Amino acid sequence: MEELVRTNDPVLISFLESILEEAGIKHFVADGNMSILEGSLSMIPRRILVDSDQIQVARKLVRDAGLEHELRPENGQA
Repeated sequence: MEELVRTNDPVLISFLESILEEAGIKHFVADGNMSILEGSLSMIPRRILVDSDQIQVARKLVRDAGLEHELRPENGQA
């Protein structure tokens, strides 16, 4: 799986989950249970991970939604 987006914004996570689900793209929100360790302050960003074979389609969906600035750099880029 590859990291698509990293954010503390629960609304953004929910929105991205909905567009990925609608497109049939399997994804996973990592670090969602870290609030136990951080005291529910949302200091640890959640990561949306997508299967490697669907990452380009997922990146296009995020760009089409006007959220390109939220995308993590592609592999091999800084």
